[in-house]
Amino acid sequence: MKISARVRNHGNGHEVQVCTGDTTQPLAISAKVSGRGSSVNGGELLMAALATCYCNDLYREAQRLGIAIEAVEVEAAAEFIDRGLSASNVTYRARVQSPEPADRIEQLLRETDAVAEVHNTLRAQVPVQLVPW
Repeated sequence: MKISARVRNHGNGHEVQVCTGDTTQPLAISAKVSGRGSSVNGGELLMAALATCYCNDLYREAQRLGIAIEAVEVEAAAEFIDRGLSASNVTYRARVQSPEPADRIEQLLRETDAVAEVHNTLRAQVPVQLVPW
């Protein structure tokens, strides 16, 4: 399944679309006050991607394992030291509200960590390539 995102910035307009397979939807992100670029930076979006991936995957894996979930909270963080440098100290944590015993929730957290696709992409250090339009 192909997943993509498109950003179009012009004058004082800013449009973001995300697409999975044949489904495209807008993502509400405004332009900077100056109009040049996004009000949200790439590092913030990367952390949102990690948190979103793990949240969604927790629900998916909970269903697979037969674990009931009432609520999920995920926080991702990283340090960006200087221009052009990769992120460092990338961490995330999750809290699951569930009637299940703590050991089952720990199992869910560990198993989800092992299969979270965005996390595994970063861990694998996948090359990123600029291609012609």
